[in-house]
Amino acid sequence: MKYKLRLVLLIMMPIISIICAVVFVPWLAGCAYLKPLPDTVQGQVSDAIHYDLDGIIVYVDKKGSSPEFYSAGWKNRENKIPADPHALFKIASISKLYIAAATAKLVNSKKLSLDKPLTDYLPELAGRIEYADKITLKMMLQHRSGIPNFIDDPKFPWDNLPADVSGLLKFGLDKPADFKPDNRYRYSNTNYLLIGMILDKSLGYSHHDYIKKEILEPLGLTHTYSLLSEVNLEDVVSGYYIGYEPDLKTANFIGAGGSMIASAQDVGIFMRALNDGSLLNADEQAIYSSIYVYEHTGLLPGYSSIARYHKDIDTVVIQFVNTSGKNSWAITEIVYSRIIRILRKQ
Repeated sequence: MKYKLRLVLLIMMPIISIICAVVFVPWLAGCAYLKPLPDTVQGQVSDAIHYDLDGIIVYVDKKGSSPEFYSAGWKNRENKIPADPHALFKIASISKLYIAAATAKLVNSKKLSLDKPLTDYLPELAGRIEYADKITLKMMLQHRSGIPNFIDDPKFPWDNLPADVSGLLKFGLDKPADFKPDNRYRYSNTNYLLIGMILDKSLGYSHHDYIKKEILEPLGLTHTYSLLSEVNLEDVVSGYYIGYEPDLKTANFIGAGGSMIASAQDVGIFMRALNDGSLLNADEQAIYSSIYVYEHTGLLPGYSSIARYHKDIDTVVIQFVNTSGKNSWAITEIVYSRIIRILRKQ
């Protein structure tokens, strides 16, 4: 009887998977998911642009092998410039990994304390952020503060981004908390915007300069930048939002934890160093492990990114897609997962 039940389940599972894909996943994403798996990463990358993705860059670093670069589609679709795997890209929230690593180093050197409340660092925010006297630096790092996400404000001006931190922060102030501090998890960009301010104040200079000196330069990362204003725009991949024609490359998001620009290879080198322990010393690594994750995704209008280390195959895979909106994120995740399946089969 048990054998027959197991046999029925084995037969039914693929059928159930197909039904779920058709019923619950938008049809374009469903097609991307169900299509036979190519034999090569380049085959999958080339196929990805058939699903409303303007361009895609993939970087693969397998331990013991030379890095591999893949691309398809457009770097700039108006000028018909092909995707360039070495071009610069807005990595959005992948930037938070760099902020967290910098914070771990400063906590280890006793310049910061994870247990001090927000009001100790930024007393001017007392009364502007609910529970500011109870929200610790660690809670902000872990997205357990309850501070509302400033980009969720319906009036947030994506079409005319604020040029300074105070202009961004005002959309996160004077609002009720999402929950009491440390009560649960909810991702909020306001946390890292505030952490950037805390780092600046504690250092006495820009945290961007600290990250460059303590993280980028030791790793030899010469194609990573803190802000769009630091780079030649011609070197940056254009960004597109489905249903909106203009190129979003010039949109200048300056918020800490979302502002960085980098090549796929630079992000890949950073990711391996973060995961293998060569970026931080043992004490810093222990602090980092207690405060944040070792992988991240990023999303800004026109830009979607994934940065992950896969321990089972000792491989870092970075994926950049210069398209956002509609079902593009679901397709981006599907393409990435299929690339990992190909790599595991090799």
